[in-house]
Amino acid sequence: MSTGWLRTFLDVARHGSFTVAARELGWTQSAVSRQIAALEAALGGAPLFDRLPRGVRPTAQGRALLPHAEELLTRLHSMARELTALRDAAGGLLRVGAFATADAGLVPRAIAAFRSRHPGVTLTREEGLTPALLSRLAEGELDLAVVSATGGTLPGPGAAYELHHLLDETLYVALPAGHALAGEPELRLSRLAAEDWISGSARIEGSLLDPALRHGFRPRVAHVVAEWTAKQGYVAAGLGVALVPALAAEGVRPDIVLVPVRDEGMPPRAVYAATARGRAPAPAVRPFLTALRGAARGLGPRET
Repeated sequence: MSTGWLRTFLDVARHGSFTVAARELGWTQSAVSRQIAALEAALGGAPLFDRLPRGVRPTAQGRALLPHAEELLTRLHSMARELTALRDAAGGLLRVGAFATADAGLVPRAIAAFRSRHPGVTLTREEGLTPALLSRLAEGELDLAVVSATGGTLPGPGAAYELHHLLDETLYVALPAGHALAGEPELRLSRLAAEDWISGSARIEGSLLDPALRHGFRPRVAHVVAEWTAKQGYVAAGLGVALVPALAAEGVRPDIVLVPVRDEGMPPRAVYAATARGRAPAPAVRPFLTALRGAARGLGPRET
């Protein structure tokens, strides 16, 4: 059954005239008649209109068809609108995941820029660790994930996702304000070998402290603290020092000092946007990537 036949049927029913419907459609009256005859044949052969001396009127079959034809064409129009909105990133759903420190500044700035340009897109966001985010991306539960790599490696099968580099994070060491090294312009990790450390994990490998192993010492983790604000409190109390990535360096409390860690080759932490490989991305993914790149450019080096 052609939807064109249904449109013609609705035009004839609305005007009560083959002639007027033909004029509106830009067709001949015989072309309209052929459309209605084809529809009648497809529906079993019963006439849809009574021919009157002046115009036409729907039969019982025509009156039964009328609400269904209207609903079907309304739904088709709605479908076309929704698909157009998706194509133009003017609607639809975008599912974004990010690791915790990316949520401190990078991701909120990107969302604000994205929403100003694409207010019709529904954006959902979840927070998690990089391995979990990559797993959810591979399983089709996220459209994009902001993830980090310490030492240049990422967990999971690389063939499952594509990486879009956003930035390389400067690392800072957080020291109590009265610490003997607090006035240094920058520090090598090796100068901190004797310090107690506040870390998010007791395991050094794969953490921010991993580069210390390449510099010949294993940091002594005195306290395992996951949340960045809490880490600052431990540092301020003189219980140890902590590595702080650039994304977490905003809003640092006044009783601690951040000193840049001298770059010893490969950046200790790179930040990427990850998208699923081999799967058609949601149309809103590309403009959100653009917003992330713009937000990353706006995160310049922190003044110390």
